Amino acid sequence: MRIFNFLSKKVGDLTLKYSNLPESYVKRSYEQVYWKTPKGHPQYTDAQVARKSYRFTTYRPWTVQFARQNERGTRRKKVFIEPIGEWSFFKGDRVEIMVGRDKGKQGIVMQVIQERNWVIVEGLNTNLRVVGKDKDFPGIVVQSEAPLLVTTDVKLVDPESLKATEIEWRYTEDGEKVRVSKSSSRIIPIPKSAEETIDYKSKMLYIENPDKDTVADDAAKITFSPKLQTFEMDVMESMGIKEDRVPAKSYWY
Repeated sequence: MRIFNFLSKKVGDLTLKYSNLPESYVKRSYEQVYWKTPKGHPQYTDAQVARKSYRFTTYRPWTVQFARQNERGTRRKKVFIEPIGEWSFFKGDRVEIMVGRDKGKQGIVMQVIQERNWVIVEGLNTNLRVVGKDKDFPGIVVQSEAPLLVTTDVKLVDPESLKATEIEWRYTEDGEKVRVSKSSSRIIPIPKSAEETIDYKSKMLYIENPDKDTVADDAAKITFSPKLQTFEMDVMESMGIKEDRVPAKSYWY
């Protein structure tokens, strides 16, 4: 029996990885908090009124277009999403389309939208739309790829037979987790393009920017040593200031 979730309020792991942004920043970008109690106020418990579910689309959660599509008061048709325990599709995978007018054709995954169980295959399952049309201009016809459901619309291609196949996750003798084709027992490696982010195509080719990035050598250094002192005492010690004031006596009953 399949259990479906209505929409979602969590951003997928692959989306966060591709954004190369802190999860806290992405959350602040898309969440909508309408009211919350004053922070740190002793008379209030922490509570807030916020949007509980979001409609994820091809626009990424940290963009302005995503915020416009999820504006307060907008009503859209409900979307039910089937939970997937182990995500098996990555950018750069060769897949075969199982439905529609492009059924039987194979292509490369160019984008993964994990929140909706979608993949977009380059050059396949396309739609034509008119952009910039007005009374004086007929507009421009643009071709764009539509998303495909990974649960029913696409399957991975077996590297041996070059046909669609079911896969399962297994472990090698070295303890590495890999995808294995059920039809030929061949390993389907995760493409190198799966590690691509907004900032770089490959980790090995990325050049660190000292003004923006924390250099790997500096990240390994320990720059903080805990002390049994308050912040003020620590600053005074580092500046060579000695405390010569005598604190007033206090009594506890």
